[in-house]
Amino acid sequence: MHFFYGQDSLSIFQWIIRAVFSFFFLLLSTKIMGQRSISQLRLLDFIMAISIGNIIAHPLSDQHLSMKGAMVTISALVFLYLILIVLSLKWSPFTKFIDPPPFTLIKDGAIYYKGLRKARIPLDILLSELRKKQIEDPQKVALALWEPDGTISFFLKAEYNALTPKDLNINIPSFKHPITLIKDGQVDMNHLNKIGKDEDWLKKQIKTEYSVELSQILLATIDTNNQLTVFLYY
Repeated sequence: MHFFYGQDSLSIFQWIIRAVFSFFFLLLSTKIMGQRSISQLRLLDFIMAISIGNIIAHPLSDQHLSMKGAMVTISALVFLYLILIVLSLKWSPFTKFIDPPPFTLIKDGAIYYKGLRKARIPLDILLSELRKKQIEDPQKVALALWEPDGTISFFLKAEYNALTPKDLNINIPSFKHPITLIKDGQVDMNHLNKIGKDEDWLKKQIKTEYSVELSQILLATIDTNNQLTVFLYY
């Protein structure tokens, strides 16, 4: 554990151990903070990312510093982060402070310049986001909102929306997510048992329909009609 404490010098191996130890400590900390910390960064998430990165960088670059201080500080920040997340769920004024409601950039085809100034984005950025959504004309947009995470939500006018089967009164089967039976050549016994089948049945089906071995299969799924779909390694 000498790598953990500040020293006059560290060997290459101790530097590597310190880096690996820090990596898994940050991995655990991020896991505790939850999935939202690794999705689109919001205000709290951004502050945490900057703070933790800055704190852990010092003992990873200065052999005179112990890792203890950095780990205690990060642990305290993670605990504070969790408290603030709970507070944001319980206290609406705080929620509005860290996650303010979206505001309008486009409405009924008209661009709101005040919204652009509030979001602090130039017109070119708005046009770029429109192009990413395959919208060539802002006048086709019924509503565009600047979200708290820095993304833009676009809603087209009704006449520019694509027709759906419901619009045409066409009945189609409801979507059913296929079940994965084989992944990377390995049979998922939990899913296989879930559909009331065994491995012998699966092997027989694959041999009959595809004439391949399990080890040759990258992915195999089955739908509600017991239709087996197989993707081979290429």
